[in-house]
Order: sequence, then C-alpha cells, then structure tokens
Amino acid sequence: MSKLLTVEQLKIGFGTGDSMNEVVHGIDFDIEAGGETVAILGESGSGKSVSCLALTQLLPIDANCSVSGSIVFDGQDVLRLDEPELRKIRGGGIAYIFQEPSASLNPVFTIGFQIAEAVRLHRPDISDVEGRVVELLELVGIREAQLRYRSYPHELSGGMQQRVVIAMALACEPKLLVADEPTTALDVTIQAQILDLLRKLRNQLGMSILLITHNFGIVKGFADRVLVMYQGNIVESGSVETVLSNPQHPYTKALISCIPKLGDHQERLTTIGDSLDT
Repeated sequence: MSKLLTVEQLKIGFGTGDSMNEVVHGIDFDIEAGGETVAILGESGSGKSVSCLALTQLLPIDANCSVSGSIVFDGQDVLRLDEPELRKIRGGGIAYIFQEPSASLNPVFTIGFQIAEAVRLHRPDISDVEGRVVELLELVGIREAQLRYRSYPHELSGGMQQRVVIAMALACEPKLLVADEPTTALDVTIQAQILDLLRKLRNQLGMSILLITHNFGIVKGFADRVLVMYQGNIVESGSVETVLSNPQHPYTKALISCIPKLGDHQERLTTIGDSLDT
C-alpha cells in the first residue's frame, strides 16, 4: 500500500518568545491509503487532538500557535498550502467527527440542510443533492431517512446525531476520516453501534481512519496499529496485538492495567512521576 499521510517531526507550541509552550515535541507517524486504521491513544492533554487538528491547519491562529515539521497528505505538503488549497483538503480529503455530536450540528437548521451544504461545497457535480443526502443517511443506518431529512438535531438521540455527523463527513467522500473520541458522549451500547458502523464504512468505502481515544478497550478489534502519546511524545507504537500483549513503556503498561476486568479492583492511573518517563 502507498502512504496516504506522512507526519515527520511535528512540533506544536502556543505563545511567543520566552513564553512559548511546546505541547507536541517532534512526533512521527504515517497512515496507509485504502482502509488502514491507526489509533492515537493517551490521556487528556497528551497532545492527541491538537496533533490531528494540525493535519489541516485547523489550530486557532489567534492563540499564537506555532506548527513546524512536515505533514504530507496525498502527496501535498499541508503546511505549505494556502487557504483555498486547504479548503479543498478539509472535508474533501480529510474529514473530522468529534466526541460531542450536538456541538457539531447547528440547532436552527435541519440535518438535511446541513448535510446538503457539505455536498454542495465539495461535490458540485451532484445535481440531485437531496437524493444524495437521503442516500448518506441510509448509508449510516438512519431509518426513515426521507423523514429524518427534515428533522432538527434536538429531535434526534445522541447516537442518531453522531450518525448524522458521520454522514456529513462522508458527504465529501474523504480519503481519511479523523474520529476524535467519537463515542465518549454515548452509552456503551451506542458506542458499540458507532464503532461497528465505522468499521463497516471503512471496509465498504476503502477509507482510512485515524482514531483518537483514551480507551484501550475500544482499540482492540478496530484499529490495525496504535500510537501511544504521553506528554506530547509518541512513547510507543506498533500493531494493536503487539502493544497489548507486550507493552514496553511504563505509561502503556499503566494504561493497559486500567482496562476494567470483572471482579478486579484497579488503582487510579498515576501519570506524574519518574516511573512513567523512563
């Protein structure tokens, strides 16, 4: 397979001059085209989400954000692109879904209108926009799609809202889907349904996925490879099976030990201390 995304020596900092605070310290990773799933795993504040937002230069400019290194997506160096070129990649090449679906949907517009907007922006060749939106709603498993086309976000459950957000991301037919904690706000049963849906869509569409999570429990059986982030560094990487069965870094071992097991009592994960930095 060919490389769809190659990230080399990615550094991200906020602030200026002596007050610059570097939060990502020169990480490297890649993703194969055609359906590979890579999971970036770590606790909140480890640098997962900011690294993924940097892939399309979505980090806030007014926060004095500094990004350096190399991000090559589909043969293009993202950090060298101007705004019109970036708009073609955002959604059309790399699409995002986030952990809080209600925050991703505008409450005053119907879900059909919002998905149609994405179709018109990135697929101007499609003449029957409403028909395409209904197809997308059916693709993500929403029943009575023609009726739901005219529904407002508040009329849908959290799981249904997340399916709408996934449909919106797929409207642009991206090559890479970045799923940032896509199941955190959902109950366990709906989490499993959303992961099953993403797995099905990956296989059906040949779309690669970058999954951001803090939960090792959802990585097994879903991702091909895992990258473990701790304090802005990738401290361990490899196939999911290898990392789960033979973790090398103390932080990875601590994360795995926190996976709940029936009948076991686990101590809280401690992330401050020299033992995790070795």
